[in-house]
Order: sequence, then C-alpha cells, then structure tokens
Amino acid sequence: MIIRTPEQKDAAIEAGKRLGAVLEAVAQAVAPGKTTRELDELAEKLIRDGGDVPAFKGYTPDGATRPYPTTLCISVNDEVVHGIAGDRKLAEGDIVSLDLGLTHEGIIMDSAVTVAVGKVSDESVALMRATETALEAAMDAARPGARTGDISYAIEQVLTDAGFTPVRDLGGHGVGDRVHEEPFIANAGHAGTGAEITSGMVLALEPIANIGKAGVLLAGDGYTYRTKDGSRSSHHEHTILVEEAGTIVLTRRPSERR
Repeated sequence: MIIRTPEQKDAAIEAGKRLGAVLEAVAQAVAPGKTTRELDELAEKLIRDGGDVPAFKGYTPDGATRPYPTTLCISVNDEVVHGIAGDRKLAEGDIVSLDLGLTHEGIIMDSAVTVAVGKVSDESVALMRATETALEAAMDAARPGARTGDISYAIEQVLTDAGFTPVRDLGGHGVGDRVHEEPFIANAGHAGTGAEITSGMVLALEPIANIGKAGVLLAGDGYTYRTKDGSRSSHHEHTILVEEAGTIVLTRRPSERR
C-alpha cells in the first residue's frame, strides 16, 4: 500500500493506534494458567467492540490449504510464528509471541510482541530484548531511498551481535490493502540490495530470532512454524509509514508512546 492522500494517512494512523491498544491489552492479560484460546477471544472481542474486523481470521495466505482459524497468532517457546489458539495453558517461564492484525476503514495493520509468562530465564529476556532492539534498528533504516537489504542488514547485525540467530525464511512485508504485500523484507541480508523504499510505503517490519539455529519447520496444522532444534524464538513487529519527514510508527502501543 502507498499512502497518497491525507485521508488515507489519517485512517492508517487511527488503525495503528487501535491495534496498538488492543495488542497491549492482550499482552497485559498474559499470565500462568491462561489458555491461548482465552487470549484469542479477548483479542477478537476488543477488535470488534471497536468497530473493526480481525485481519487474520479467515485469511488464506499463498500456499495454505485452509483459512487461518483464529484472530490471534499465538506462538509459545519454540513456536516461531502463526501458532493457532486452543486449550494450551501458559506456564510460568514460558515466552509467548502475540501477533495480531485488524482492518479499520479498509486499511490493515499488523503488529506483534513477545512477552514473558511470569519469571523467565535470563537468556529468554535477552532474546526478547534483542528482537525489540532489532525492530528499532529496522525502523531507523526504513527511509526513502534506502533498500530492503539495508533493513535486513540492520536486523541481522543487532541479533548476531547479541548472540542470537535471525530466522531467514520468515520476515517483514508490505501491508495495508492486503495482509501480505510486496516487498518481502528478510531478517538477514546485504546493505544496498533489494527493492527501493519510497515515501508513502506502509511496511510491517518483524525481526524474528532463535536462541539456537535458524532452521524452522511447518507443523502439521499447516500454519505453526517451530524451530528445528527446539530452541526458543522471539518476534516483535510494528507497521510503519515511510515519509520524507521521518518514519511514523503506526502501531506503537500506549505504553510505548508515554
């Protein structure tokens, strides 16, 4: 999606604000004993109560054999992305990725955060902090005239410097008119390569890192990706609007805006 009018920009800003608020509320509800289904139901209720529509529920990405069945992509520990909510209870020490999208006035927003369930290991904390830092670096690199490879390189440097491994098979993307649009933005790459970033682009940037090796595999449900070696994974994501005057982070959560 390319933002071309003030009306589109206003709608995108409002959509991002709404998603940020919903995602923060869901993150705050994470606790030992909570089921992933309860979190999914909360996410859907908050989105619909606001007059919007879940963007992921019923969406069929390229290569999938059935629509995605839930509102919230919820991935625990060695689950990397696209986990499906169900009866699993979160336990003390887990880390959980909450990936959520909504549609407001025809514009789709996409954001994710990985949070701790109670007290977690120091290594898990470091992993989550590294992906957060990588996201900030990615957003700094996303400016008019840059290349997608500049974003990929920025992500990779932060993650590898922290001792973690970027997931190369998954990454960021354009968003707005559809859940997934061009360009694909890998989580590792070479500066100065790839598609050019232009003013008005709406991009979902999402560093994903593993404690162990980069390899992932697709589970039997057709959606959930897991680490091949069973190591933990972390995922943070914001949707941004690239402008000459500076990047606007559309999906900042309320606590991030203070």
